[in-house]
Amino acid sequence: MAIEQPATRPANPRFSSGPCAKPPAYDLTKLAGAPLGRSHRAAVGKEKLLAAIEGTREILGVPADYKIGIVPASDTGAVEMAMWNLLGARGTEMLAWESFGAGWVTDVVKQLKIDAVVKTADYGELVDLASVDFNNDVVFTWNGTTSGVRVPNGDWIADDRAGLTICDATSAAFAQDLPWDKLDVTTFSWQKVLGGEAAHGMIILSPRAVERLESYTPAWPLPKIFRLTKGGKLIDGIFKGATINTPSMLAVEDYLLALDWARSVGGLDGLKARADANAQAIFNFCANRPWIANLAQDPATRSNTSVCLKFTDERIQDGTAFAKAVAKRLEAEEIALDIGAYRDAPAGLRVWCGGTVETSDIEVMLPWLEWAFEAEIAAQA
Repeated sequence: MAIEQPATRPANPRFSSGPCAKPPAYDLTKLAGAPLGRSHRAAVGKEKLLAAIEGTREILGVPADYKIGIVPASDTGAVEMAMWNLLGARGTEMLAWESFGAGWVTDVVKQLKIDAVVKTADYGELVDLASVDFNNDVVFTWNGTTSGVRVPNGDWIADDRAGLTICDATSAAFAQDLPWDKLDVTTFSWQKVLGGEAAHGMIILSPRAVERLESYTPAWPLPKIFRLTKGGKLIDGIFKGATINTPSMLAVEDYLLALDWARSVGGLDGLKARADANAQAIFNFCANRPWIANLAQDPATRSNTSVCLKFTDERIQDGTAFAKAVAKRLEAEEIALDIGAYRDAPAGLRVWCGGTVETSDIEVMLPWLEWAFEAEIAAQA
């Protein structure tokens, strides 16, 4: 017997965790002001790049004495740049509770060959934050994009730390509070919370990080694409729009449009409220259904952007196959696109809830999720 489908469909079925949904009412014609075919070093290019930097500062509330730069290779490039330039001056502590954090561990231990203290936790959990030694440089992910687990706040980070904190905040920036006094290096990409285009990253440096850059030379060679200093001094132009390599001015224009949209919804407070409402709709749904649950064990650590879910019904015979089948049903109906769990994560679903997603679309999608679950249970019986 066929299970009846819900009557209403989401206006936008895009719930991918990256690249993420464009802002509502997105229109490509609004990119007509992009200086295509012009040098990024021309006055118009520099003006656009500086506007992207200062718009980021404005909306995120980044202190005036912190440096913000646009760098290549998305958030990955920004994190690698930070690690290759800064680590090795003192002890290093690596914290990981999902696949991207684990990737930073691999690069530090196997590529830079640093004898780091490594602390890991299973998907759905956090490491013991109280055990972190801030005499070391500490590398961590604020919000685990592939586990849906985030640090609850920055209270665990020592004010009098001797080491630097290097924070991958790519799925937290523009959706969660980032305590700048606790963060020495912060990275993110445009493709996440604001739904920008891929390939460009942002790196934000505190005065302490700049001091390290200008007083420490790592033992390993640095490719040109990573270099932030010259002659022992910060290459300040990078933080005024003189990028290390050639940026896409079309992608820059797209980011400027996203920043304008962010202003229109109330800036950071408005963006956080939108993400919170989206995630809460899913939390409420799971609370009333015994067959699905949040992967994050502690409610205080649940992400409001990359919400990761697991199926808990005892009738499910093969969790991985079941989750893939549910996601496939939803994609075939164009109800929810790209919501399968990350390839290295436990079987389940991952629904992006950042501010560019409309709560109404989440609410309309969830009955379809229940339909797909019931249909798949019936199919395996």
